[in-house]
Amino acid sequence: MPPLKRKQSSGCQNRKISKKKEEFKKSLVGSLEKYVVRTSETIVVDNVNVAITDTGGNVNRTVESNTCENVDQNLNEINRDGNDAHVAGNVDTVAGGGDVNELNENNNSVNVNEEVNDMDGCTATEFNMEEPNQDIFDPKNWGKIDQKLIDFLVENGPRRVEDYDFPYDKFGKRFSRKHYTRKMANREKQDRRWLVYSVSLDKVFCFCCKLFKKDDSTQLADIGFDDWNNLSGRLQKHEMSIEHKECMRMWIHLELRLKKNETIDKLVQGQINKEKQRFIEIMDSVMDGVMYLAKNGLAFRGDSDKIFTRNNGNFLSFMEVIAKHDPMLNIHLQRIVKKETRYNYLSHKIQNELISMVADNIKSSIVKKIHTAKYYSIILDCTPDITHQDQMSIVVRCVDVSQIPAKVEEFFLGFLKVDDSTGEGLFSELEDALKKLNLNIDDIRGQGYDNGSNMKGKEKGVQNRLLEINPRAFYTPCGCHSLNRMLYDMAKSCEKADSFFGTVQCIYKLFAASTKRWQVFKKKVGSKGLTLKPISDTRWECRVESVKAIKFQAPKIRKALIHLIKTSKNNEEKCIAQGILKNHMKNFEFFLGMVIWYDLLSVVNSVSKSLQAKDMHMGDAIEHIKMLVSFFKEYRDNGFQAALVEAKQIAVDMGISPKFQEQRVRKRKKHFDDDASEETVPDSDIDGRDLYTELKIMKRTLPAEIKKLIEVLHYLQHLEACYPNAWVAYRILLTVPVTVASAERSFSKLKLIKSYLRSSMLQERLNGLAMIAIEITIAEKIDYKSIIREFASKNTRRVKVFRRTL
Repeated sequence: MPPLKRKQSSGCQNRKISKKKEEFKKSLVGSLEKYVVRTSETIVVDNVNVAITDTGGNVNRTVESNTCENVDQNLNEINRDGNDAHVAGNVDTVAGGGDVNELNENNNSVNVNEEVNDMDGCTATEFNMEEPNQDIFDPKNWGKIDQKLIDFLVENGPRRVEDYDFPYDKFGKRFSRKHYTRKMANREKQDRRWLVYSVSLDKVFCFCCKLFKKDDSTQLADIGFDDWNNLSGRLQKHEMSIEHKECMRMWIHLELRLKKNETIDKLVQGQINKEKQRFIEIMDSVMDGVMYLAKNGLAFRGDSDKIFTRNNGNFLSFMEVIAKHDPMLNIHLQRIVKKETRYNYLSHKIQNELISMVADNIKSSIVKKIHTAKYYSIILDCTPDITHQDQMSIVVRCVDVSQIPAKVEEFFLGFLKVDDSTGEGLFSELEDALKKLNLNIDDIRGQGYDNGSNMKGKEKGVQNRLLEINPRAFYTPCGCHSLNRMLYDMAKSCEKADSFFGTVQCIYKLFAASTKRWQVFKKKVGSKGLTLKPISDTRWECRVESVKAIKFQAPKIRKALIHLIKTSKNNEEKCIAQGILKNHMKNFEFFLGMVIWYDLLSVVNSVSKSLQAKDMHMGDAIEHIKMLVSFFKEYRDNGFQAALVEAKQIAVDMGISPKFQEQRVRKRKKHFDDDASEETVPDSDIDGRDLYTELKIMKRTLPAEIKKLIEVLHYLQHLEACYPNAWVAYRILLTVPVTVASAERSFSKLKLIKSYLRSSMLQERLNGLAMIAIEITIAEKIDYKSIIREFASKNTRRVKVFRRTL
């Protein structure tokens, strides 16, 4: 029996075929050059080589048809070498050229008209097409250097890489910042402004020679120089060469002419400036729209992405409204409708880019403040978003010493998507975030979380893992959470208190469960009456509002219950109303509990609101807690008697006997306080003996009108040199967080931004919008011109339009 033929080629055959195809493609590189007639410089438009005349007129592009025939013939020969019809196919692209099928259609000469002075390019039916972002100041991305690119780079000047960890080469050498300066014979230092480092290539270039040198006789003007061991000698030799000095002269002269707006063709330059100014004004309007929607937490996009269509979203609708009062923007929108422009700068990609740049600007200013303050604390809290994905809010607290007087600030730094909610997973996310923000974890002096075990755990919690790395990161549990837990335990230990709040919740549910019953309640209490509020399980101090609505409207609520009993046809509803009326609203014990809890919760609510302030520090927090404890002691001695008198007055006014239904002795559980041992800090930021001496002197010299800690800090800010240890100690004391209220406030913006209709939002866009909405004070101080300048430098095409944004 003869052997079966293979239906598929072997791996070796496939590799040979692939290798031949690659060799054939490489052989075609530059083969089309001899078929193109060039009249002037060649530019690249939509991946097709086009020759453009000096006056922007017609362009000749000639391709002979037999070239394409040769290409097809060679490709067929390669495919036949594999002896397999399955492998044979069409190769659409050729290295260095365009589409093969496209070439067959271009046998004759073609005229192409391009607007080189207009950024919009030729008329196209496709919109919202943007080039990938790249650093235009990196010599790698300069590509073909034309006059517009030279003008832009000369006007903005070379960008020097400073805050960068230069990589080592295979010999263990790397570029050093010392090469940016030249030491003269008299030991003076001269700045080598022309030296440019490329981060992407890890090479150095000569800025002026790269732009103005006609030939590529030196590496510094062509491919770059990366022989770090011999760099000093090469730089000295290069800067003494005649060619370099001539390029320097051309650079300086062009720079002066551009500053004075005295280029060769003033008329053309004036037209370019007008066109450039037009698009700068358009970008200002776009920035206004982005900032307005972002600061107010509003959605951007709608069902349609086209201008002047229905349901096209808030952003495009805002642009339409602004265009009615902005002639320049109106002309731009009309060109978009008529398909006269290719780049409209209104797409969602541009929106995301601008949002990201503004957010990065805000974040960099915050990080700068933190670096100036040196010491900071972290505040973390987690919550699920609308897509049931855990989001961890990271907030940093520090003393902002960059302003006078110094101020305690809490800054939002973003949401972190959390997949592992254990202590190890949360700490890993925190550690990575601090590294990306370039914040030193050893400078943390405080950490504040809620009372979750994954956060506060002494063995595997985030606070313990951070203490293992930085023992000086003092952990303080959230004061508001601790206060809530205290109230919760206090109420749960008393059966009467638990029953009282159950009755309050029952009254709310009875009226709120039906619109008819709610209208009965509103009619009895009047239009200016207090609204019933549900019982909060997490924020106990807020229960004062629920108790307040019943205390001051008890007679009216009783009338509403009687009305329901008489008019309702629902037996279940009648039964509930009768139970509340008989067992509680006619029970003197209920009224006494109502008075007592209203007095207690009113004071607790006031203290809780004070603790949630951003500038709250440990000293004031301790004073507020001491005041609350003293109030409880005073109320235990005298408050119950006053509450009993007030409850009797309410009962008499309602015609109820001010007597308890039953009297019995109840045994109260005994609670024992555990004395927590304080951990000693192994290292210190100050000298204890010097601090003691400084505090003794300060006690005699401190003005009498200074009472608060922040006032002491302001006093020390002017006398930092006299009391250096006290200055550091007070900064650290004010840095330690009291509550995690700022992190919880960020959750309100999270729910507003990532809503049900915007649940598919990416994490980067969410963080950008949240940063602008939360840190609105910093966002309002941002200069739009710097954002537009950064936006213009993202790719080469924008550079040609926004060549001189300022």
